[in-house]
Amino acid sequence: MIYQPPPGARDLLPLEVAQTRWIEAHLREVFRGWGYQQIITSTFERLDTLMAGGAVQPSTVIQLQTTDEGEIQGLRPELTASIARMAVTRFKTATLPLRLFYQANVFRRVAKTSQQEFRQAGVELLGATGLMADGEILLLLLDCLGHLQLPGGHLLLGEAGLTRSLLSPFPEPLRQRVRQAIAQLDRIGLEALPLSEALRARALSLMDLRGQPESVLQQVSQLELTAEQRDRVSNLKGLVDLLRQGAWTIPKGNTAAATRSGMALILDLSLIQPFDYYTGIIFEVISDTASGQRVLGQGGRYDQLMSLYHPEGESIPGIGFSLNTDTLHQVLLQQSGPLPQQLPSPSWLVVAQTAAAAPAAFAYAQTLRAGAAGLAVEMALAAAGEAAAEIRRYARDRQVDRIAWVDATGAATIETIGTEAGVTSTINSLPT
Repeated sequence: MIYQPPPGARDLLPLEVAQTRWIEAHLREVFRGWGYQQIITSTFERLDTLMAGGAVQPSTVIQLQTTDEGEIQGLRPELTASIARMAVTRFKTATLPLRLFYQANVFRRVAKTSQQEFRQAGVELLGATGLMADGEILLLLLDCLGHLQLPGGHLLLGEAGLTRSLLSPFPEPLRQRVRQAIAQLDRIGLEALPLSEALRARALSLMDLRGQPESVLQQVSQLELTAEQRDRVSNLKGLVDLLRQGAWTIPKGNTAAATRSGMALILDLSLIQPFDYYTGIIFEVISDTASGQRVLGQGGRYDQLMSLYHPEGESIPGIGFSLNTDTLHQVLLQQSGPLPQQLPSPSWLVVAQTAAAAPAAFAYAQTLRAGAAGLAVEMALAAAGEAAAEIRRYARDRQVDRIAWVDATGAATIETIGTEAGVTSTINSLPT
């Protein structure tokens, strides 16, 4: 029998781990540079904690055994709920705003042949609202993508509260179906719904609120809007202006408005996330690659979610995003980009020339490691007396720079490995 990982799981080999850690190290550098602090939350949560915000369906949670108290637990399918729970229980006296980031695995029950374990990196900005907070999150996201040297793509920017309110005229029994059709850009399905001509026209117009920011803002401004809706449109306009004056270049008249990072900004009021807890701006980052478009990350504002976890029901505004590390890895692999393409080789191979020399060889190797941070030193583990030619062949295969042949007194003969191996020097004591 050949044992394989369970369906939906996968193993990472050393080079894949090195590439993933490279991505995470660059993201961590950016997060810290913006003043965000790393947290680690529990891998599993109570099921009611995960479901509190309406973002998670029980069927998507990989559930664990029931506790003695009858509570069902599950592996986290995302981290926003866990961070919200932590914030109101562990940061009760902290000064707001809180700037937090994470890099963690998440788990979702999907089709058996699909991946069910994912790696994410993201941030949450808690206790801040308004244009500056929204702008910080989007500019931080842009900074992350720039540090990873990602190829061109675009960012879809929507407004969950505005879009939700624009759907309010639709009858309650049909509203969710209209919402799903708009979210999926399903024009045929939308036209098949039993709607009046006026409501069908309204639904189709909402689906078309997507494109160059100024054009979309002009279109939505022509609708009959409430005071709250006008405020949301005004905030969107201010956000677009802030991004333009900050780090984005958004030429008027360009549908795919190029940014300095190679990204494009598209205002999309048809953008609807499946999660109900979003109350303000929402966004997705989409890559453009030879193999097609991929969703690199998503996020948005959720100003009511924290009240579901707070003991007194206090509302604390929040906004954040998550990046899909696995997808970032796949996209970066498709370009001749910055990911490491090979593992570092050990610098030294230490050989005990006889069985009696083993203690001295281990001591010699440890002294080498202590002399330079990060120096990789391997021990030759074969039986003493193995043919020198075999040891040299192994060293060349491993691309080792030097071999130290250590005798029982601790004296070492140093051999440089190259096309033609040869003795270059002899050291009669441990290196200093």
